[in-house]
Amino acid sequence: MEQYNVVFPGTFDPITNGHIELVERASRMFSQVIVAVAENARKAPAFDIQTRVALAQEALQSIKNVKVQGFSVLLVDFVRTANAKAIIRGLRAVSDFEYEFQLANMNRRLAPEIETIFLTPAEHHSFISSSLVSEIAQLGGDVSTFVPANVLQALKNKFKV
Repeated sequence: MEQYNVVFPGTFDPITNGHIELVERASRMFSQVIVAVAENARKAPAFDIQTRVALAQEALQSIKNVKVQGFSVLLVDFVRTANAKAIIRGLRAVSDFEYEFQLANMNRRLAPEIETIFLTPAEHHSFISSSLVSEIAQLGGDVSTFVPANVLQALKNKFKV
């Protein structure tokens, strides 16, 4: 059986239990899952890229065929460098679809040899987004059911709550 790598890109600011669930599922379908943490300064992330990579590495350490890497190049170039055949994207709701469909079509135009695969999270993770988690944490809300313990601690330290 041929071995295939897949890239799961995102800002992961921070990584959530929804992300982790998608990585776990992808890890059962592919030889290696490369969680690609985008620098993406345009989004003004709460955590710098080194911190986001470290948080994701710790949160995903129990999944043996997962590697976490930061990147700041065009996604299809990163995917090619990673020797991957596909990109995994999560779809939480219909509202995600239009943007993700546009990205998938652009990536296909730039790199027709790379497929985009959409995964939907389990229902209990479908409303979780990194930006909502950060906002709730910043305002002192309890996000312990949305993120792994290491991320919860990082959010508490970051926002002094």
